[in-house]
Amino acid sequence: MFQGASSLNLDAKGRMTIPTKHRDALILQNEGRITLTRHPHGCLLLFPRSTWELHREQIAAWPMAARAWQRIFLGNASDVEMDGTGRILVAPELRSAVGLQKDVMLLGMGSHFEIWDANQLAENEAQALAGGMPDVLSQFSF
Repeated sequence: MFQGASSLNLDAKGRMTIPTKHRDALILQNEGRITLTRHPHGCLLLFPRSTWELHREQIAAWPMAARAWQRIFLGNASDVEMDGTGRILVAPELRSAVGLQKDVMLLGMGSHFEIWDANQLAENEAQALAGGMPDVLSQFSF
């Protein structure tokens, strides 16, 4: 299970370094093989390859009525591998699609990660807090 937030930087070539705590788990799980894809909420999803392959099969089986959503998830999927220093290259098309600049946030979301432009994530979180807690969480407590 991946969790926690990491503030990272993209270098001039669009590479980011996976934090050591997550890098080790990704190497153990999939020898550093990762898949990135676009999410319609404005971020990228980073999956260990084996986890992505399960999702890919499910997405590919969606009916024709969901073809546009298949294009978003499958059509934007990019297989990448970590280099010897734990960096991955985020393709220019993916960076552009979600507005990734230099400052990014990597959020552990259980089975995968989200990669956000840091400013966009801050705006989204402020809007969520301003909107109040959704009804579905009214019975949730720590």
